Amino acid sequence: MKFADVIAPKLVNDLNGPPVAGIDVGSRQAKGVLLKDGLIYAIQAATDINMQRTADNLLVELLAVANLKYEELSYIVGTGYGRVAMSFPSIPHQIVTEISCHALGVHYLDPQVKTIIDIGGQDSKSVKVDPETGRVVSFVMNDKCAAGTGRFLEKVAQLLDLDLSQLGPISLETKTPAEISSQCVVFAESEVVSLRAKGSTPADIAAGIHLATARRVKNLLSRVGIEPNLAFSGGVSNNVGMRKAIEDLVGYPVASLKLDAVFAGALGAAIHARQFANTTTTQVIKPVEENSVSLSEIIHEVNRHQAAIVAGATGRHSVGYICSYTPLELMSAAAINYVRLFKMGSTEIVASGEQITQSVFCDFTKSILGAFKEGVPLNKAMEKVYTFYTCDCIKKVGEAIGDFFGPSEIYNLPRLRHKESSREYYRTEIVNFKEDLEKLTGRAISDEDVGDRIKLYNLVRKTLKKISDLRKRDYPPIKGRDFLDAAQALFYLPPDRLLTLYEDLYHRLSAVASFDQKPPIRLMMAGGIVADGDRRLLEIVEDSLGARIVIEDHCTGARNVSFQINETIDPYTALASGYLDQSPCTRMKPLEERIHISGRLAQEFNVDGILYVYLKFCPCYGQVKHEFFQHFQALGIPVLEVALDYSKSDQGQLKTRLEAFIEVLNERDRVRKIA
Repeated sequence: MKFADVIAPKLVNDLNGPPVAGIDVGSRQAKGVLLKDGLIYAIQAATDINMQRTADNLLVELLAVANLKYEELSYIVGTGYGRVAMSFPSIPHQIVTEISCHALGVHYLDPQVKTIIDIGGQDSKSVKVDPETGRVVSFVMNDKCAAGTGRFLEKVAQLLDLDLSQLGPISLETKTPAEISSQCVVFAESEVVSLRAKGSTPADIAAGIHLATARRVKNLLSRVGIEPNLAFSGGVSNNVGMRKAIEDLVGYPVASLKLDAVFAGALGAAIHARQFANTTTTQVIKPVEENSVSLSEIIHEVNRHQAAIVAGATGRHSVGYICSYTPLELMSAAAINYVRLFKMGSTEIVASGEQITQSVFCDFTKSILGAFKEGVPLNKAMEKVYTFYTCDCIKKVGEAIGDFFGPSEIYNLPRLRHKESSREYYRTEIVNFKEDLEKLTGRAISDEDVGDRIKLYNLVRKTLKKISDLRKRDYPPIKGRDFLDAAQALFYLPPDRLLTLYEDLYHRLSAVASFDQKPPIRLMMAGGIVADGDRRLLEIVEDSLGARIVIEDHCTGARNVSFQINETIDPYTALASGYLDQSPCTRMKPLEERIHISGRLAQEFNVDGILYVYLKFCPCYGQVKHEFFQHFQALGIPVLEVALDYSKSDQGQLKTRLEAFIEVLNERDRVRKIA
């Protein structure tokens, strides 16, 4: 077909040039589009288990249809579910997320479109598009659940003894759709079986399934903003029943495109290829080079210290603590070993912990209990566990430890941190904590000892903050992942050893020269706790995508070292005020203060975007996320919501979302520089 037959008239000339191709390998179907001499060639095939073979076979067929040789292609862009496996030797190529490709493809078919719903075989996405450029403004994806995807509809068709192509048309044959209440695929399948047994017709059930799926789609759309000029792309876009259900629920018609919308991603990939081919840069931008500063000494020291605790070789009592509001100064003055219990648990550890707590608790709380239940050596070495709790789930964890595994003590933390009565109460709890430590050790803790520890920890925090502040440079000399590894030592090692290690690290990092290449995208990681070992997101962002986490606004990163304790007043009053004056937990009030602190931190470190990361079922950060989002957006800083658990089953989707977000930030930066 000719460009002019399907492409918006004002954009037709943009596609002229040497032949280019876009290959979109989805989870169920692969699509290819080739642009050559004013013509568009489009083909489709089933996805093989081998993604590269699927792409190669599709490209061979595409070249044959276009009567073109492989070496005559000037550029290829790969996208879709299988993009990470794609490579095209001897042909310049890049990999672009399907989110950007669907946005650009639909834009060239209809520039008036502002919002796209893309439903594929394994996931669904809602994408807000700039109608002037076709670039992604914002997007959301469904979670790991398959409900509302092509695979789900395929399964329903099987249960109804229908071919998938029949499911949409038959749903239009009834005006009494069955009520499908379950949001889970497994339960929805059970409902279908139950409805059939009760006599519901296939048409009623099909219509009900489409309406239930459309409700999920509407929820996605509402998160980017529902407005007219809506397009429907992806493998499910030809389902007339789904199209009607979406239109009925959303209240706006779905745009009619002149090219089958299943090819929108491949078309967008081909258009990206055209744009890349027309520029002088044909190589993928590589991540910023690594510096030579090693954290091996800090990591080795942490491992050595923990091994000594497990072996009972330190000659000291050992206690565990959970929350960052537990005063380190007191435990240091008590001359004991103290370990923050915040390690990320394996799938097995999490499952074990869930046997004690409830399934709706976050994986972090399950990890703590699972480590005790499975007899992790470091946890077994703890004589007692202390909790100054913020989160109600953490309080329950402290109670469960005391009920099942050994002595524990829970201290309350005031929520209204600016009230004088709150500070007096917290001081009382700190003194109670001191007295309990004295009972444990049989040794008095003097005010002078506490004062000395306050001074030492002030130096430790000041030095670690200096290390963090080096990341204000255009070229941060340390990755966010490495900074977290350094910062976590604060929760494990004694302060005198920490100070030596941090001072050495600061001097080495200060000497790192800037790199002679484009500065990386700068990100702030905000939200809930990032456990020891939970580096999956950081590895994708920094190792695979070349961006940098330059500041953390969570309780295991730089936020913990942004305060100092008064060294001139009563030490227990000083500890109460100092810890309450640090950047507060979202459990504390007023919430607006917490939100504004986060915004100022993002501006101070000149971030391009914010990753708001929290664990699923988090009662603190999950419930207040929208207030944070609104403030970040008011500051003009894009934000991506990332809800995680400790499984790895969402690795591909997580990478897609992060890639697309960084693509949005890169494009935003490019447009800003042009302006």
